[in-house]
Amino acid sequence: MKWFLAPIAALALALFTSPPASAAVPVWGVSVVHVYPHDRNAFTEGLFYLDGYLYESTGLNGQSSVRKVDLATGRVLQSHPIGRQYFGEGIVAWNNRLIQLTWQSHVGFVDDLSTFKQLGQFSYAGEGWALTQNGRQIIMSDGTPQLRFLDPVTLKEVRRLTVTADGQPVKNLNELEWVKGEILANIWLTNFIARIDPATGKVTGWIDVTGLMNPAELGGDPDAIPNGIAYDAAGDRLFVTGKRWPKLFEIKLVKR
Repeated sequence: MKWFLAPIAALALALFTSPPASAAVPVWGVSVVHVYPHDRNAFTEGLFYLDGYLYESTGLNGQSSVRKVDLATGRVLQSHPIGRQYFGEGIVAWNNRLIQLTWQSHVGFVDDLSTFKQLGQFSYAGEGWALTQNGRQIIMSDGTPQLRFLDPVTLKEVRRLTVTADGQPVKNLNELEWVKGEILANIWLTNFIARIDPATGKVTGWIDVTGLMNPAELGGDPDAIPNGIAYDAAGDRLFVTGKRWPKLFEIKLVKR
């Protein structure tokens, strides 16, 4: 599931306090460089930075959309809803196209990056969670410990990579971002981001974002969990946010 159910909320909150694997993997904290406004109604599923703007996808049936957002103000400059039957998931840009997943419908969309006009569709087995790209292939998460690598033109799967920490598979790989040769992945139901070696699948570190948001600012919303990573390569800026978070943070990593 990609949102909380009340009976599991307490369990999920318990998972927030420790990494999904043992302490043998180093943990990094974060320092806040800058705080930006973010639409607190956005059920953030995908996020990336391109040419001075944030691009964001939101989930939930009947509320799913893709958006172009002004970083400084958080204002939505352009938005395109998808059908009410779809739960929107991760997005990625490839050339002049915007590619989007849906959660359990086994269908993705290919849109014009400038207009968000739909150009086509593609299909895949299993669930769709998140997307990023490494300049050669598109990388997809599906909630399992495996990442799929897709041909960016055909969107067909070409290989898979199993993600492990201390030799154990890491499930619930969620929102993805390619940063300086490694894959960052939000781990759903936790406050941790995995740093993944794309050659081996091994988690080389955990990023703990606990404390970025004051719980009082989230109003007790159990769905308001960390999800959303974007990287400005030209400016070497790393951004993170969460579902229904009123803020987006530019952060620096601090090794503990």
